[in-house]
Order: sequence, then C-alpha cells, then structure tokens
Amino acid sequence: MSECGPCAPIPRLDPHLLKTNASNGISPKISQLHQFYSQEPKIPKECDNEHVKRNKMPKISKEHQNELRKQSSSINRQHPEKGTIRSEEKRIPKRLFIDQPPIFHEPPNMSNEDLESISFPVNDTSLAPEEPDGNPIIQMGNGTTTSVLIEPVINPVINHTSNGTMKDLHLNGVTTNNGSVKKSIGDKKNETDSIITVDSKRAEGKYSAKECVEIARRAFKTGRTRKLGFRERQLRGLLKFLESHRLEIEEALFKDLKKHRQETNICEIEIVANDLRYTIMNLQKWIGPQRPKKRFINLLDDIYVYNDPYGVVLLIGAWNYPILLTLGPLVGALAGGNTIILKPSELVPATNKLLSDVLTNYLDQECFQIYTGGAQETTELLQERLDYIFFTGSSKIGQIVYQTAAKNLIPCTLELGGKCPLYIDNTADMYKSAKRALWGRMLNSGQTCVAPDYILCTKEVEERFLKEAEKVLKEFWGEDPSKSPSLSKIMTENHYRRLLEFMRMEHIALGGQVNAQEYVIGPTILTDVSPLSPVMEEEIFGPLLPILNVKNAQEAVDFINSREKPLALYVFSKNIRVQQLFLYKTSSGGVSINDTISHIGTEKLPFGGVGMSGLGNYHGKYGFDTFTHKKGVLVKDLSYISELTLKLRYPPYSDKKTTLISTILKKRRRVNLKYLDRLILFCLGIGLAFLLQYYYRIIQ
Repeated sequence: MSECGPCAPIPRLDPHLLKTNASNGISPKISQLHQFYSQEPKIPKECDNEHVKRNKMPKISKEHQNELRKQSSSINRQHPEKGTIRSEEKRIPKRLFIDQPPIFHEPPNMSNEDLESISFPVNDTSLAPEEPDGNPIIQMGNGTTTSVLIEPVINPVINHTSNGTMKDLHLNGVTTNNGSVKKSIGDKKNETDSIITVDSKRAEGKYSAKECVEIARRAFKTGRTRKLGFRERQLRGLLKFLESHRLEIEEALFKDLKKHRQETNICEIEIVANDLRYTIMNLQKWIGPQRPKKRFINLLDDIYVYNDPYGVVLLIGAWNYPILLTLGPLVGALAGGNTIILKPSELVPATNKLLSDVLTNYLDQECFQIYTGGAQETTELLQERLDYIFFTGSSKIGQIVYQTAAKNLIPCTLELGGKCPLYIDNTADMYKSAKRALWGRMLNSGQTCVAPDYILCTKEVEERFLKEAEKVLKEFWGEDPSKSPSLSKIMTENHYRRLLEFMRMEHIALGGQVNAQEYVIGPTILTDVSPLSPVMEEEIFGPLLPILNVKNAQEAVDFINSREKPLALYVFSKNIRVQQLFLYKTSSGGVSINDTISHIGTEKLPFGGVGMSGLGNYHGKYGFDTFTHKKGVLVKDLSYISELTLKLRYPPYSDKKTTLISTILKKRRRVNLKYLDRLILFCLGIGLAFLLQYYYRIIQ
C-alpha cells in the first residue's frame, strides 16, 4: 500500500524548483514554504492509519529538521534580498513541520489594478490568510505573496478612498499601498521611500481643520485609545515630557510671559505632573465598569456603568498659564481614551513651538495633534463635527464657543473667569493674611483667573491690612517692584494701557510703579473704590487690588450674591460661623479659607466654575469623568425564572396587574444593616449560653 500524504515524508526543499524571485522584500525561502504548504494534502481512501484519523501530522526527527534548515539557509544565500522581513532572520518555527498545513483558497483571476484596491481587515482572520508567524499575507497579481509585519498592540488606521474601498493600510509605521511595504516618516533610515504622514504634512502647515478632525476620528475608530496600556503609555509620555524638558519649558515661559522659573515649576509643571501621577496610579480602577447597588426589582439582573470615551476632543488653551491650562485638561482627555486636537493660544509663540516640536514626539501622532493659529483657525475647528469641546478663557469668548457647540449639540466644559472676592474680618492674623492675599493676587502679575479680584472688609480691617501689606510688598518685591525679576509682565500693550487707565481713575494707596518698556506694573492696592467704578465692572486681570468697605460679613455675602457667581471665593477668618456663612450662603466654583489659589493644586478636588464663571470641572478623577460618557448597561437573564418575573408586564393588562406592579416597583428605604454583625454575635452568644446551660444540667 502506498503511503498517504500525511504518512509520506516531507520532501526536501530544492532551491532549483523555485526559480521565481520573491518581490516586495519577501525571500525565496518564505515564498517556497508558502507554495508547499498552500497545497492541500491528498489522503487516499485506503489509508487507515490512526494519526490520519486524528487529523494530526507525524512528528519529524531533529536530524530531518536540521537538514531542512540548512537547505533553507542555502536558498537564502542564492537569492539575497535587501528588504527581507524580520521573521526571516529567525529560526523556522517548529510548528511549520508539526501542525497541519493551512488551506489557502486561490483568489479569482484579477488584474493588478483590481488587487491594488484590496486590503484585509487586520482583526478579521477569516478574510486574510496568515503566514506561519501570524502576519497577514497579501496575494499579488503576479502570483507572488507578500507579508506585512504587524505589531499586535497597535491597531491599524485604514484610509478609505472616495468610492468606499480601502486603499492604504497604515500599520505602526509600515504602510502597504499597491502591495508595497514602506516605512513611515519616523524611520530615519528610509526617509526617501516613505509616504507623507500626519507629522510631515502638519509641519508644512498643509492640514486643514477638517483633515485634522478626520485623522483624529479615523484613529479613534481603530479602538486603540480604549486600551488601558495605550492610555497609560500616553500619560507616561506626557509626564516624561514635563520631567525631561523642564528647562526648555522654563525658558519658553520666560520669553512669553517673563515668568520666573520658581513660579513656572510651582504653578505650572508640578500641578500637571502630580495630576498625571495620581491618574496613572488610579486609572486601572477608574477605567472598568462600576456596579451600582441594585434594587429588589433588579435582583436577578446585572447592572453596570461603563465609562465610554467621547471620541474626538478639542482642547482650547489659554495664554496666561500655557502649560497648566493647556496640558492640564489633556490629562483627563488622555485618561478617558479620546483622540485630542490641542489648540494652544497664539499669544505664547515660544511655548507653542516647544509643544509642537517636542511634545508630539512623546504622544501618538495621530491620536494627538496640535493645531496652531489665531481666531480664524479656532473658528474653523469649531465648525467641524466634534465630540467634545473643552475651552479655557474669558466669559465673552466662552459664550461664543457655547453657542457654536449648541448648533451640533456638542457637550462642552467651559473654564472661564470672573471677579473672585476675598473677605477679611478682624479675627484673622493680618500679617499672614496680607502675605497670602498679595501672593495670590500678584501671581503672574494678577493674570490668573482664580486670583482674588477685590477685598471686602470693614474700614478698621482695611487700615490694619494696609499697614501689613506695605511690609509685605517690600519683603516680596523690593523698593521698586516694577524692576523685580519675581514679577511677570503684562501680556499685550492694549492690556497694559487698560490697567493704567484703571489706576488713573482710582486712589492708589500702595504701589503703582510701572515699567513701560517691559509692560510691567508693580503690585498696586486701590482704596475708596465704589461698587459702580469701572474697575469693578469687569475682571481686572492685572496686579491691581481694590478694597471695598462693608459693615459686616452678612453685607459682604449680600454684595457677592448681587453679582455673577465667581470662579473662586476666599475667606480669611478664625470665626467658624463666618466661614460657614460664606460656605452655605454663597455660590462659587471653589472656596479657600485662610489661603488663596492653593485649592486648584489638589488633584482630589474638582476645579471648575458655575454660572458665568464656567461649566463643568476637571482634575484627577473629575477630569476622567468629564471626558467619559457614563453609559448605563442592564443585563437580564433569559432563564425561566427571569421570564417568570416579567410576566406581569405583558398584555393583556388588568387592574390587578397594575396594582401588583406598583407595589413591586415602589421605592422603599433600604434596611440599615450597619449593626447586623453585632446583632448576629449577640444572638450567637445567647444561643451559646442556653446550650452550655443545657449540657450543664445533663451533666448534673
């Protein structure tokens, strides 16, 4: 009896049998193996060996395997190829000789032009045959095959042509187009043979707002941003950027705002870095679905709350804190699994250049893009169909952003400003209060959205405050604060002239020094200010601190409530009743008692406004919640018992069913099981006492 296909020894690979040169970087060795194993083995009917019945291939001796490897290496030497794939340099996997060979179906006769428009989805193994190393094989028109090396973690980005066919397949730096394998721009070894990627075209300024949104949406549809590992890598990349380029950030902010490096580190870099560390440590716990408590009606069901990313998120940053207010929201957006288009302010060119040139190298360059420009570029982005918008800026611009987003029902978070009040009473330590109040007001030369904008106090407290403030001004900034390196500059000339006009119209009690060449204004305290004064009609956004006199804390509360809700409220008092009065009788985005601004540096506290001072919040877990949609999920069983519990809701309806359903659905107060464990122990103790007494009587 002749030996069947599986029983017959595997023929040796003869290099003279395959004379066709493999193309597209695939060696003749791999092509010959594909030809051999693409033939389905023919099993004669008379074969009745047991290993054939079990559908397994016989094992091959080690001598035979070594001989096959030597012959394969000789083929590779006879047909050298420059662009061989990486798996060719490895040893031939043993499963090539042990497992049953896969069956490849021959494709229909098609021209090269037809084959050029074909691409296999990476995750669908039923459509694309695989090479023994797990990579998809693309059949070419000339009968040869090519394999694309795919990293298993990164999902592909598929470019669709106008007619709906899939033209290009971009896979982690390897792109197949018309059957060729090319490296991306990031590979410096083969830059001449690369296609134009997102970074090269963006660097040349060729991408429009619409194209950026399309790139971000296509990247989001691949699903790679949803993976925990991908999110953690992006967050760690952002953290590494802050830690590795600290000096560059300090230099950029000094060029743009004349910020001292200490202020840059404390108020910009460290706040974002700590938020990143906290998010990385807790992301695995946040990302999973939560299981809320179930009612009696859902006793047999499973209920979950899934944290779904929104999709394409637009982040519009502000110029006064270009790192904190631009990269701070980015932490929550990355943790939420979104793709981001970052629009920094055009008023800080040095910082923008640093972000565009350096930060993009630490993040996925398709899932994260930077779109620079002014008001026109921002308007173009807002006209696109986005999934979420995060804006930081003035209330006037925030209203425009909100109106534009409302046309497409795009959810928004608006971090705006406003006039933040500060109240001081006679119980406060005046020297410490003056130090903390002036530090918060003059930080970044008053160009801070949460800086105290005016002081409310009695006339007696005002005199004490001015006496201590004079000492603090000399201690912090010297005799001439306008020449101090610890004071930032005013951003624009128009803003500088606007602040000078405020100073001209009010009484200057302390300070008032100016440096017109560098747009620097020293810390200035204004007194005898009227509530109807121009300096009280809008946010000052400068190193000016007006003082308004009130009779008591209740009058201060009434004055605050008569105006728009502030972004922050500050109270300096040792009186607990006064503190509680402001906490319960006023509404604001955040409150700090006996300090200023520090509450925004705590990642466990939400930061955001209310009313005209903003909408929504972020920082820490609140940032993750802001950029994720809370999707409720209910899972019911299809068992007989589950169906029996639903029988009442089905027609025909009746009064009896209605009454019974209302009784079942009625929400009742949960049973308090706080002391259940103590009750059980008490009952066990009583039972044990009776049991011991019973045995004692028996023994007697």
